[in-house]
Amino acid sequence: MMEVTSFAATIDHTNLKPEATRDDIAMLCAEADKHRFAAVCINPWHVPYAARLLEESTVKVAVVAGFPLGATTTATKAFEAGEAVQNGAREVDLVINVAALKEGRARMVGEEISRVRASIEGAYLKVILETALLEAEEKRLAARIAADCGADMLKTSTGFFGGATEDDVALLKEVAPHLGIKASGGIRDAEFALLLLAAGATRLGTSSAVKIITELQDRR
Repeated sequence: MMEVTSFAATIDHTNLKPEATRDDIAMLCAEADKHRFAAVCINPWHVPYAARLLEESTVKVAVVAGFPLGATTTATKAFEAGEAVQNGAREVDLVINVAALKEGRARMVGEEISRVRASIEGAYLKVILETALLEAEEKRLAARIAADCGADMLKTSTGFFGGATEDDVALLKEVAPHLGIKASGGIRDAEFALLLLAAGATRLGTSSAVKIITELQDRR
């Protein structure tokens, strides 16, 4: 059984709801600090507030860019990510342009990732591939592009169109063994979370983090 503290360090405690208020973000940050999660993952508007709340904490602020569709322009994504880092984000979860990938425009996908990479001043870059919308070879291609263009971590999905699977985690780990792998979407219990970690995930994105950590504590 994984130690609870080690497990907690893999978690991105997430609230990306459009109706999330400052009180919700304050609770998210307090829970993340209490359990020593890796990061909170939030929308850009909340970044300055969360950064102030976590200024003395080891918990990082992670922000989404191009979320959830990945269909905004490259310039928009680069500005959004760069502004969030200026406002205190230390990690960026970027959604790729899925349509461009499916059209075979690999160069455009790579150039976009590279441009966002250049805009975030050394912050940690997670690239969301949206694996539920991709065929196996498209997943491999997307992983290779992200790895070549500056990603620090590959992320399975936004959770809007399907969640993480053990097979997808294993595939991404096989293609890019030197990168971190974030499984995200549909992670609601400890059993599934542990299976994803066993498959090769190094980070888990979930809005059920407190529930999951409580389950693990109850098993001890």
